[in-house]
Amino acid sequence: MNGSMHQNLAQGKWFELSLAQQLGNIGSEVGRARLNRSKNDARFWSAVARALDLFYLTLSDKRWSAWRKKEISRSVEIFCDAVLGGKQYGGDLESLDRYFTQFAFLAMSSCCRETSLRKGGRV
Repeated sequence: MNGSMHQNLAQGKWFELSLAQQLGNIGSEVGRARLNRSKNDARFWSAVARALDLFYLTLSDKRWSAWRKKEISRSVEIFCDAVLGGKQYGGDLESLDRYFTQFAFLAMSSCCRETSLRKGGRV
């Protein structure tokens, strides 16, 4: 992806992450947007732009099936609607933040499990 704000991720690292890790990272930007919505306009729009950039990197990942990309695309729609006031779908950044946080928890859980297994531990 040539115009990516996340050049180092766009060059390969992003495409090594699991879907849960990708969505968890998107969630970080959704959370930043939520926190800055009424506090700092520049930070809010910067977080929105970074979230969209990560969404589009995820959509460009060849590992994900068409139906999975359809769901990710729907998430982009709902996120944009929430950013613009939630008039179309009634969504809000608080709900989206909670939704994406679950992927961050899943990614952390999976990472801890893999680390434990590599060290010979039990899961």
